[in-house]
Amino acid sequence: MFIFSKFIAWFTQPLFWLALWLVAGWWLSARRPQRARKMMLAGAVFLLALGWQPLSELILKRLESPYPEISPSADLSGYKGVVVLGGGTEAGRLQEAHAHPLLNGAGERLTVSAALALRHPHLQLIYTGGEGDPLGSGPSEAERARLLYDSFRVAAGQVKYESASRNTYENAVFSARVAGVRPQDRWLLLTSAWHMPRSMGTFEKAGWNVTAYPVDFRAEPDTNWTRYSLRESVANWQLALNELVGLVAYRLTGRL
Repeated sequence: MFIFSKFIAWFTQPLFWLALWLVAGWWLSARRPQRARKMMLAGAVFLLALGWQPLSELILKRLESPYPEISPSADLSGYKGVVVLGGGTEAGRLQEAHAHPLLNGAGERLTVSAALALRHPHLQLIYTGGEGDPLGSGPSEAERARLLYDSFRVAAGQVKYESASRNTYENAVFSARVAGVRPQDRWLLLTSAWHMPRSMGTFEKAGWNVTAYPVDFRAEPDTNWTRYSLRESVANWQLALNELVGLVAYRLTGRL
């Protein structure tokens, strides 16, 4: 299932489909040049349309909207701790060449959780993440996260690490097996807002008593219909499509 999910991820990339379309147009060019020209034109129009950001942002906003943001000053005295999902660090093969922690676009998962740990010393952090790249090398996600928490001077005993999981389902199942962890206690679940619907459903199905603590919001509150950027919009489309496919797959396999 894990390897299959990584294979499916190829097909959630809009540029992958565009490349296949253009290859098909090139193949037709010697046999049916008129149809090939139409295909090439359609491909160019599709590429230009991809750069219009409001549509992809509307999908991300729908994913982000079910769980409201929690104020940093909120009273968290009733919670046992925070489960932090991996995915906020750069690849292990890149990290092993550097001494300081390297974060990617979802790095708020680590920085916000570190701030919570420092502000609320009673909270136990569980960082869950092994290696989501089947061809990955270098330190695991948990080891990469340890660099960040150590640099923030979070007390070593305040963080437990789960380093075997490769996806959200394994995050939920394997974290429950960490020594001293009781899923029935009240926990905050911290991950990117667009990933929260699948994460909450998976953890609750696995028996966790969790409250959503979303971070890393991508969609603006008010839609700007004039925004255009191929780079940002293509990244948003890939993120949204990958998450929607993940939701469908988890429902079909009974993980939600």
